[in-house]
Amino acid sequence: MYQKHEIGKWGEDKACQYLEDNNYDIVERNFDCKQGEIDIIAWDKGGQELVFIEVKTRTNLYYGTPVDAVNLQKQKHIYSAAQYYIFLHKIKNVFLRFDVIEVYVRGKYKSIINHIKQIF
Repeated sequence: MYQKHEIGKWGEDKACQYLEDNNYDIVERNFDCKQGEIDIIAWDKGGQELVFIEVKTRTNLYYGTPVDAVNLQKQKHIYSAAQYYIFLHKIKNVFLRFDVIEVYVRGKYKSIINHIKQIF
């Protein structure tokens, strides 16, 4: 289990670097509440949107693609956590978006990023 956690954290770090390189400001990482967890909350400066991002990292495709793991139940948890985040920070009149970033591990230090915008 520890190795999976390390791979997941590595994938989130790669996703944050990708976002920063593509005109996003990271607002928060690993926002956790009883409704669920959001891996990354970022401000898309280009689209002027607050983006709630789920990051899925995979070393192989034995159990499907990373986005396959973001099923309806997971989406509901992310949405509920986002609602709480919005309430907690008194956010109003802001466009919102829910994205998934797939990180495919290729070798020890290489990765392929697939950013799927407005997934749900």
